Amino acid sequence: MKTELVACPRADAVRSDLTEAPGWDAYAAELRRLLAVLTEASGAGRLEVEELIVSRPLPDRFAELRNGSRVDPAEAAELLVGMAAGEGPYCRLIGAGRLRIESGWDGAMHFYVTSETAEELAGFDSESLELGRRTAEPDSDEVENPVRGVADEAFWAGVRDDAGDVTLLCERWAHGAYGCRWFRVTRENVGEVAEAVRPRSLLSLAVDPDLGLDPVLLDDDFTAFRPPLVPGELAYRAFPGGADDLAEVTDDGFAFMLGESAPAARRAVVPDPDGIVRARWEDFDEA
Repeated sequence: MKTELVACPRADAVRSDLTEAPGWDAYAAELRRLLAVLTEASGAGRLEVEELIVSRPLPDRFAELRNGSRVDPAEAAELLVGMAAGEGPYCRLIGAGRLRIESGWDGAMHFYVTSETAEELAGFDSESLELGRRTAEPDSDEVENPVRGVADEAFWAGVRDDAGDVTLLCERWAHGAYGCRWFRVTRENVGEVAEAVRPRSLLSLAVDPDLGLDPVLLDDDFTAFRPPLVPGELAYRAFPGGADDLAEVTDDGFAFMLGESAPAARRAVVPDPDGIVRARWEDFDEA
């Protein structure tokens, strides 16, 4: 892909106010039209979701959205408009190596296509959407310090061996405060948890961590848990950026805290059903 197409609102009011602007609906309609033209011209078909960011609970229509999901043109259009609107969920959309879509700022969306596909847009004209182009390659997908562990049989055997009095497993399936699940793992339920986690997730294991209500943790990212910490999936709340005081945690019934910087005994990425690891997660402990 050699051509970058940048779609953005023509009207300054739409760029600044997005969905609150009178011209937003017209711009959103033109984004959908542009996507339809590009998917047909590129022959991309269904688009694959990558680099998913979930900063608020997923709406019902996207409840099953994950990295690696393939969305049809109608679903892709809804994701596209949601990203342009600043509402999310955010992701990268990839189509057969011939189309790549990423979100920008102020309602803008970036489309990377082949020069041949770009030529199909020669006659595209719109009163509400401005379309610029330049010769450019998308940024590299490479991760400098990737997590190299694989959540295979050996990994789960190690989890069973490591299990202590309280062993917590974080399944991070997307970036963002709402992009993970937490489990209490025991030697008896390791198999159930292994079946529950999904491909392309990052798994982090904490063995007997300090879960006390520590005011020191309030200044950084942390996760709070509700009692009781029974084996299986746990009720939790992420506090990105920390909290002002412990009352924010305890008033909602949370009684345990785990800091984002707590060391992980093991980290691994869940492979796809064919056994290949396609997701790349940064291992910040090794940076």
